This record gives sequence, C-alpha cells and structure tokens, in this order.
Amino acid sequence: MAVVGGALLSAFLQVAFDRLASPQFLHFFRGRKLDEKLLGNLNIMLHSINALADDAELRQFTDPHVKAWLFAVKEAVFDAEDLLGEIDYELTRCQVQPQSQPQTFTYKVSNFFNSTFTSFNKKIESEMKEVMEKLEYLVKQKSALGLKEGTYSVDGSGGKVPSSSLVVESVIYVRDADKDIIINWLTSETNNPNQPSILSIVGMGGLGKTTLAQHVYNDPKIDDAKFDIKAWVCVSDHFHVLTVTKTILEAITGIKDDSGNLEMVHKKLKEKLSGRKFLLVLDDVWNERPTEWEAVRTPLSYGASESRILVTTRCEKVASSMRSEVHLLKLLGEDECWNIFKNNALKDDDLELNDELKDIGRRIVEKCNGLPLALKTIGCLLCTKSSISYWKNILKSDIWELPKEHSEIIPALFLSYRYLPSHLKRCFVYCALFPKDYTFVKEELILMWMTQNFLQSPQQMRHPEEVGEEYFNDLLSRSFFQQSTVVGRFVMHDLLNDLAKYVCVDFCFRLKFDKGGCIPKTTRHFSFEFCDVKSFDNFGSLTDAKRLRSFLPISQFWERQWHFKISIHDLFSKLKFIRMLSFCRCSFLREVPDSVGDLKHLHSLDLSWCTAIQKLPDSICLLYNLLILKLNYCSKLEELPLNLHKLTKLRCLEYKDTRVSKMPMHFGELKNLQVLNPFFVDRNSELITKHLVGLGGLNLHGRLSINDVQNILNPLDALEANMKDKHLALLELKWKSDYIPDDPRKEKDVLQNLQPSKHLEDLKIRNYNGTEFPSWVFDNSLSNLVSLNLKDCKYCLCLPSLGLLSSLKYLVIIGLDGIVSIGAEFYGSNSSFACLESLAFGNMKEWEEWECKTTSFPRLQELYMTECPKLKGTHLKKVVVSDELRISENSMDTSPLETLHIHGGCDSLTIFRLDFFPKLRSLQLTDCQNLRRISQEYAHNHLMKLYIYDCPQFKSFLIPKPMQILFPSLSKLLITNCPEVELFPDGGLPLNIKEMSLSCLKLITSLRENLDPNTCLERLSIEDLDVECFPDEVLLPRSLTCLQISSCPNLKKMHYKGLCHLSSLILYDCPSLQCLPAEGLPKSISSLSIYGCPLLKERCRNSDGEDWEKIAHIQKLHVL
Repeated sequence: MAVVGGALLSAFLQVAFDRLASPQFLHFFRGRKLDEKLLGNLNIMLHSINALADDAELRQFTDPHVKAWLFAVKEAVFDAEDLLGEIDYELTRCQVQPQSQPQTFTYKVSNFFNSTFTSFNKKIESEMKEVMEKLEYLVKQKSALGLKEGTYSVDGSGGKVPSSSLVVESVIYVRDADKDIIINWLTSETNNPNQPSILSIVGMGGLGKTTLAQHVYNDPKIDDAKFDIKAWVCVSDHFHVLTVTKTILEAITGIKDDSGNLEMVHKKLKEKLSGRKFLLVLDDVWNERPTEWEAVRTPLSYGASESRILVTTRCEKVASSMRSEVHLLKLLGEDECWNIFKNNALKDDDLELNDELKDIGRRIVEKCNGLPLALKTIGCLLCTKSSISYWKNILKSDIWELPKEHSEIIPALFLSYRYLPSHLKRCFVYCALFPKDYTFVKEELILMWMTQNFLQSPQQMRHPEEVGEEYFNDLLSRSFFQQSTVVGRFVMHDLLNDLAKYVCVDFCFRLKFDKGGCIPKTTRHFSFEFCDVKSFDNFGSLTDAKRLRSFLPISQFWERQWHFKISIHDLFSKLKFIRMLSFCRCSFLREVPDSVGDLKHLHSLDLSWCTAIQKLPDSICLLYNLLILKLNYCSKLEELPLNLHKLTKLRCLEYKDTRVSKMPMHFGELKNLQVLNPFFVDRNSELITKHLVGLGGLNLHGRLSINDVQNILNPLDALEANMKDKHLALLELKWKSDYIPDDPRKEKDVLQNLQPSKHLEDLKIRNYNGTEFPSWVFDNSLSNLVSLNLKDCKYCLCLPSLGLLSSLKYLVIIGLDGIVSIGAEFYGSNSSFACLESLAFGNMKEWEEWECKTTSFPRLQELYMTECPKLKGTHLKKVVVSDELRISENSMDTSPLETLHIHGGCDSLTIFRLDFFPKLRSLQLTDCQNLRRISQEYAHNHLMKLYIYDCPQFKSFLIPKPMQILFPSLSKLLITNCPEVELFPDGGLPLNIKEMSLSCLKLITSLRENLDPNTCLERLSIEDLDVECFPDEVLLPRSLTCLQISSCPNLKKMHYKGLCHLSSLILYDCPSLQCLPAEGLPKSISSLSIYGCPLLKERCRNSDGEDWEKIAHIQKLHVL
C-alpha cells in the first residue's frame, strides 16, 4: 500500500530521524562514552513503527484495539522525542558554556563537567532503554493486530498545490440566485415593525453560508444602497451579551473598547447608530435565547428604519429567537456540485478532464452530498495528482464509510486531511488549540509551529520562518485555512476545526470544548480562553499532565487579563517538558521564579502585558533552546538579564513599551535573531558604533524597531547598521519626542543612511527631526511598501512625493506641525497613489490648504481627518471635510455629494448652507460648537435625513418657506442636546416625516401643533429630558406607534393616558423610574422593552414583581 500523504505520526518521527542522523549527536555520544548502539537500535525501532503507522491511523476508526495500540505508540514516540530533546539541550549547553569562560579555565571546567557526566549518562541510557522496550513490545503486536507495513516517503512530501495570494473566491459558482434574493431584501423597503429588519441564512455546516454572506457584503449593489455604516461580526457559540455588544461597537468604530459595563456600551453603540442606516452581518450565531438577543438588539433599534441585519446560522431556532425572516440554503444540485469540484480539481494547464477521470470524478462528487466545502477540499486534493489510479484510490477509500460514531466528521474533509503530506498534518492538527471562529495571524502561528519543531528543512538549508510560510500557504491553498474578514487574519471553518480536534483528541485539551472535570494526564497541548478560566476550578490537575508541551491562553474578544490560583513554581517544577509557555496578560504574575531555568525544553516564553514584573531571574539565561522571548508591555521591567547573549538559538526578542532602555551586553552574539523590537541606540558615544556594528552583523528577516535614533551623532555610524542588506518586513524608526536638533541636515543624513531594503512592507517613522525626508522614502526604492506611518515629525516643512509609492495601501500622517500646505509635491505624478485604500490625517495644527488632484486616489476607500483646525477646504469624490466650508472655484465641488458627516473641530462654522449640496441625502452635524443656523433658499428634493447632535449654539433654520415645501423628502429629523433650539420653523414640519428624536421639552410640546394632520410620524425618541413625569395626555401626536424614552435620569413616573395610542414602548437608562402607571399599560401595547431601569426592573419581575400583572399580557416583553 502506497502512503500518499504519510501518517501524522510520521511527521513527529521525522524530527527524531533527523536528530539521530545528526553528526553532532553521534559525536556527543562518543564524547560522553555513551553506547552508540542505542542510537542505531532506536533508529531501527522507530522506522519499524513508522512502517505500520499509516495502516494503524486508518484502522483506528473501526478497530478499538488498533486505536489503543496507536495511542500507546504516540506516547512512546513523544517520550523518545522528549529524550532526544534533552540530549540536544545538553549538546547546546556544552557549546555555550565553555565559550563564556576564559581560556585558562578550560581545564578546570572540563574536569568539573567530567565529574557530573556520569549521572547524566546513566539517566540517558536508562531512559533510552526504557523507550526501546516500549517500542519493541509495540512492534511485536503487529501480527496480533493484523497491521500491514506500508511504503512511505521519509520526508512526508506529497504533491504540492501551487500557492496563490487569492484567498477569497472571486466567484460564487452556484449561489447567484441566493445572492440576488438576499441583496434584493437588503436594498428593498420592508414592512417589518421590528426595527431593524433581520434575515437569517440558515443551513448545515459546509453549505457556504459565510461565503455567500461575504459576497453579498462586498457586492457593489450594497454600496449603491448607501448604508451609512457597514460592519461584520463573527459571533460563534460564545454568546455573551456584553461581549457581543462590545464586538459590534468595535467593528463599527474600529477602536478597542475596554468598558466592562453593559449600560456604558449600550449608550456608546446607540450614539453611533442613532438615525443612521446600517448593515450588520452577524456570522455563525448559535444562541437560541430570545432575552439575550433582545439585550443585544436594543441599541441597534436606534438605527434608521432601513437598517438591516444579516445572520448566518445552522439552526432555525436561532432565527426564530431573533424574530428573523429566513432564507434556507439548500444542498447543491448535481451540475452545481460538478462545477465546484471541477474548478478546484483542474490544474492550471488542464483545459478539460479526460473521460475516465470525469467518470471517477462524478462518482466522487456524489459522495460529497452537495456540500461546497467538501467539494472544494476534495477537489484541491485531487488537483495535486492526475493519475487514474490515484483518483480511484480516493473513490474506493474506506473513509467514505466511517462508522456512525464518527458521523460528525465529513468523509470528504477527512480524506483531504488523510492525503495531506505528514508535515502539513501536524501543522493543521496543532490548530485544534484554537476556539471555533478564532482569527489568527500567520506570523504568530508560524512561531507556534516553530516551538514544536514542526518546521524542519534538510541540513537546515532554509530559515524555519521560510518553511513555515510555505506550509501555511499550502494549507491555505488547500482550503484548510481561509482569509478572515479581518484584514491580515485567517480562520478555520468550523467543520475543519472539528476535524483537527477529532484527530488529536488524545493529546490536545481545549478548556470548555473538552468535557470533563480535570485535564487528562496524557495531554500534551493545552489552551483556554480568558473568559473560561474563571469558572474552571481544577487547574491543579494540569500539573498531572507532566509531559505537557504547550500552555496557551487565548483572548478572543480583547479581554484584558486572566488569572488562576496555582503556584507558578509548582507549575515549573512539574511541567519539565513544556515547549511553549505563555502568561500573556496574566494579571497575578508578579515574579518569575528561578525554577524557570529548569525548563530545558522551553522554546517560547511570552510574558507580555505582565505589568507587575520588575525583573527577570538570571536563570532565564539557562534556557539554551529558547527561540522566542516576548516581554512587550511589561511596564515595570527595567532591564534584561546580563547573560541573555547565551541564548544563541533566539530568533525573536521583543520588549517594547517596557522601562528597558539599553541593549543587553554582547547582543551581537545572537546571530539567529530574526525579530528585534526594539534596538536602542546608546547615549554613550563609545558604545554607539559598537552597538550599530553588532546590529549590522545580525541577519534580521522579520521586524526591527530602532529607538533613540537621535543618539547617532555621526551619520556614517548609521551605515554600520547595514540596513539595506536586511530583508525586513517591518521597520520602525523612533527619535525621542523632546529632542531638539542642532543640525537638520545631519538628521536627514542619518535617516538617509538607515535606508532599508526594497523588501520592506511596513515603515513607521516617529519624531524624526529633519526638515525634509531623504529620497528613498518616496522615489519608489521601497517598491513593496504597503503601509507608511509618519507621526510627530514636527520639524518637517513639506511632505515627500508619497504618491509615487506604487504598492502603498495605507498612509497615516499625524502631528506634522510644520505642514501648512499640501500641494503638487505630495503626488509626484498625475496618476498618483494608485493603490492607496486608506488615508488618515490627524493633529495637523498648522495645515491650512490641500490641493487635491482629481486623478489621484483611484482606489481610496477610507479618509480620516481629525484635529486639523486651520484646514480651509478640500474636495474628494466621497468625503468632504472642512472647517469653514468655504465654497469657491478653487476649493471643492460639492454638487455630487450625497452624504456629509461633520464631527467636531469646526469652530468657525456658524451657518451651514445647504444650497451648496443640492444632491445631499444625509446630513449629520455633530459637536459643531459655534453652529447657529442651517440655511436653505430653494426646495431641496433629495434630503431624507437630518441629524444635529451636541451643537450648543444651534438655534434655528434660516429658510424663506415652510419645511414642507423646502424639504419634501425629509423622513428623519433628529435634534438632540441643542439647548438653544426652542421652536420649529413656521409652517410646520415636512409631510413625510416618520422618525424624530428630540431632547428639548419646548420642541416636544410644540410637536403636535407643528404636524400636519396628514403627517405620519410613527416613531419618536425622547432623550436627555429633565422631567419627573411624562408624557401628558395631549402631548404626543395620535399617529405615533412607537415611543422610546432614554437617558432621563430624573423621570419617576408616567401618565397612562399619554400612552394610549402606542403599540411599542421602550424605556432605557431611566434609573429613577419607580413604577408603571397605576392603571397599568394600554392593551394596545404589544411590545415593551425595559433596560437600565433598576427600580422598574425589580417591580416587573416574572410572577412576583409588583407591576407584573400590568405587563403580563404583552406579547413581546424584554426586561433586563
């Protein structure tokens, strides 16, 4: 039997084979006078096991005895690997320690070593014999179990799928009809009284719900629908009201929110959404509890009535609990399945399958049961081979007939996994540590693989980072990974996450996902989410898993910290074989015990955000196998251990935002470093050149941050850093913020000599003190630069021609105080900024003019401008930002603009002239401190939404005719926190007005008389009103059906007669509201929501609350 992919076990064995074949190992055994035969015998025994591994891995699903045998084999192989790792540590220690001693001590040191060799030798020989006995016993079982030997490829390689950067399908082959239906629903008017309208895409796992939603979300027709806000949130099976609400808020604002209070988050979200038309996608929802959904929905209901929520879920009960419309996603038909399969199975140079392959292919397609994910992965598998025999093997595989107890695993996915090369299998399976829907960063996952010795190359000819990149891209191209909706992050489909966990269930334990009161002793890899650790009381059992290799805390929703009650010293003393250890954001960790130096196998130590740690023990420098050390944001850490240079295998050293301000001694000896963040330029002039030479000798390939660049006094010293020869992906250059330069030309020369290589993708320059930038910043020497951040370069007088950077997508310019005007020099050519998608300006105190070229920014999607108080005017196709809104021939063309939002900083704006924006559909004016009036001379037929928030001087509309005539299309009017407004314009409100939000009692009082009898105002929101009783009987218009009262801290009671015509009542954040009207609530009210009203909540408790009988009849009732 030919083993195409190679068993998972084979990949672990390969590490052992490589070490056993190493000349260093053989030399070590001879030098220690160890029995060389043990190495040879172990090698033979492991090869014997490897020959049986593939047959055993397949038969384990049908034969429990084989399953038990395979489990015992894994344990023995892992033990052998640990043993070889201990020898490797000793080998490295012997190489490092003599180098650190003076020559004259060599003899004494040698004698000391010889005196301690005996005990180590006995230990190694004893443990090796013990492992040999286990393996020999297991090999002898093959006949009794009927295991067959197979041929296998030692390197575990299989057919390699061609890599591609296109990670999201550009075409949905078969879901066009579904897509059209959903887009039509999203862009059409609905009569749904439950605002906002919700549609759930429902279907079993693997049907393509998320992919369909992604294509809908990014369709140009959705852009044409003019949603003010679009946001995508992956909910998953962790439905916690506060967490989900915060995630929605963060998706909308793009800013992390640290609020721990639901009321606070609700208020923020309400402010962001009020009156605005939004599209929100909630992907992978599992929650079936209506009350929890209602708590999340409350702030969403403040959005415009045209707002839409699109949900993907496997369960119709979820849709029902959300009161959602349902779009059932069906299994694919025969032709549709064939198209997906064929498009993935054809090689680039194949135009068509031959008849025989086509016949086999169609029979394979039948077995995929109409699931797109299964069709795609099996197609990608067959793309690697075109032989008829290979396709027949797939068709006839026993895996299609997995027993019923394994029914949760889709055979096509398991087949695709089975035929993976063994080195990819172990990389994929390791991802079982991740929770479902967890979005991960490629570089971080590659580092995790590195810590487990997964990234091997023959004779170490390539960097492990390069090998990891290849492995990752292979798994991506085979659809085992997918690109997340979050830029730069990736995700595994739920079913593939299930598959990974299924395969490694014996040695991988994920808290909460894996049931049971304790952690099994056989666990090798352990992970937990911050949110789960509080409720787990049995961390003591972790120390029983003495062979644990990975300890990984995971923050999926930006939780700030975690802690558990267990002695760190006990943990270190028991977990001797740990390879990856993370205490990132562990709030209780105040010091690292000396016993950390006993963790000989440790490859990665992450203490980031352990803000109480002040120093590290010197014993950390005994971790000779350490590859990764992360100390970021340890805000009290003042220095690094003196002998850090002894960690010669170190590849990643990070300690940004600590109190450390000097480089460790002899850091230049860390020749394997790929990532260094930060590097400090020493103040001592005698050390500057020495340190820069040390930096120049490092062959960095990843990330580098250079701090205190101002200390480079001689520009020629900067050349010693040898920056051009480092294949960096990210470079950050930082000067001290309070540094005052004496010679700007010298500053420029220093920066000139720090020119990075053309491979750079991300550049950050902070506090640069020159008056201009060197040419390499803009002459396209950085042809691969994707992101550029210039911050607080306050002496810079003009911007370089950044428009010439051909690959630039993201540009941030903040705090350049010397910039007064941005003109032609910024662009460099007529067709500049060809790839730019996001442009941000901030804190530009002196910036007055911006000359925009109409041929620039063809792909710009986002423009952010904050704190630019002197900017007079500019124009872009999509966004207008201006303080004075001065209209002239040379400033901006505003006629095509449809949406205008001005948020703060417009202190000179006193009158807003709507006439300059004839096609405006939506106008939002927020925090305009001196705005007094809005003027309009002629009928404005397009304006539909007008929002005025927090404008303390705003008084009135300056209009010659009634609003009914000038604003015939206006349907939403919000005027809140504008205390000077007391009257509506004469002539009444527009006839089409349907929604209003007010916070002035005089406006509310005059509302009824200003509404035409034919006006159909349906929804009224009252906010921040200082009253004790509301509403009076004749206060509100009869057409009103929905009343929302929010943020009224002094409101104590309500009038029954003022509510008689309502069908929906929402009470939010009224802490003094004591009770409902004595008469109860009108029978017309069918929907009642009460949030943030603690006194009322107590009275409305189910059954025993004093006001329960008043509301028991209401159909839709939500009290939180």
